[in-house]
Amino acid sequence: MSTELKWTKTDQLKPKPDETSLPFGRIFTDYMLKVTYDEGQGWSEPHILPYGPIELDPAAMVLHYGQTVFEGLKAYRTTDGHVQLFRPDENMKRMNRSHRRMSIPEFDEDRMLKALIELVNIEKDWVPSHEGTSLYIRPFVISTEANLAVHPSKSYEYYIILSPVGSYYPEGINPVKIQVEDEFTRAVKGGTGTAKTGGNYSAGYNAQEKASKSGHAQVLWLDAIEKQYIEEVGSMNVLFKIDGEIVTPALSGSILEGVTRKSILELLHSWDIPVLERKISIRELIQAQKDGTLEEAFGAGTAAVVSPIGSFTYKGESYQVQSGETGELTKKLYETITGIQTGKIEDPFDWTIKL
Repeated sequence: MSTELKWTKTDQLKPKPDETSLPFGRIFTDYMLKVTYDEGQGWSEPHILPYGPIELDPAAMVLHYGQTVFEGLKAYRTTDGHVQLFRPDENMKRMNRSHRRMSIPEFDEDRMLKALIELVNIEKDWVPSHEGTSLYIRPFVISTEANLAVHPSKSYEYYIILSPVGSYYPEGINPVKIQVEDEFTRAVKGGTGTAKTGGNYSAGYNAQEKASKSGHAQVLWLDAIEKQYIEEVGSMNVLFKIDGEIVTPALSGSILEGVTRKSILELLHSWDIPVLERKISIRELIQAQKDGTLEEAFGAGTAAVVSPIGSFTYKGESYQVQSGETGELTKKLYETITGIQTGKIEDPFDWTIKL
């Protein structure tokens, strides 16, 4: 199709992968989008060009000081063969929030969303249709000024790359075992926990490796100060059903404001299910498990949508969440959100954009 954006076409298109065995994030489409920023000139016009390596000066500031942010969202093939996006405007808003925290110039959200849509339109044949698959969309910004002085860069490059993906977790919608992390810290209030920036994720590798070695799929992070209050699970927001109410950690300045989290809370409100956003301690969670009032627990994020928690381990002791099976509400949330995303269920919230 034609596009209003500058489009440099590739000499040779790639073969499409087998949709039934897609890995997560290792296969990339034919094109990517690039926008540059220079101080005094602002953000340039978007340019769609063949997917390929990025050339950087060895002194590019992103390589030394980590001034970078990214986003993650998906395009879905609906049951009638169309392609649609799920709340991409929320990702653009959050990216600008990350920009502000990381001292990166903000961009025009509407303009960048239109460029994203143009890119996905060009690459719509890459959107898989097999059950559980999607086209993962990764916008990101890197600081490119060649300067070893410690200050915000004066130049940046913004990219969007696309990857057809299968399930993020091999377990799928099956419950996972998680380990409560009480040594390492994910983020602290006043830090960068509310921004989607690379360092937040690589700083969690030590804890994740420790959890994996003990047979756990993910880490349950506690607050940095008291090591008592629950924050996130892995790179997802976390929610608990306790005595009929949904409890999730409040956005206190160290927790990422998830788009899936927001969608789940809006769904729950529409179903008249009580939701509490507040501090919740690991000791309260353990007591609820012992009392039998901890009914369900799950993580929420773009990659997995909903990931049920079957058990958690704290200081060497394991606690099972009810029967260890996926809870009814967890399953309903997963089926409703994925149903809206793929067009199997009507979208009463105007969350989707059909291309």
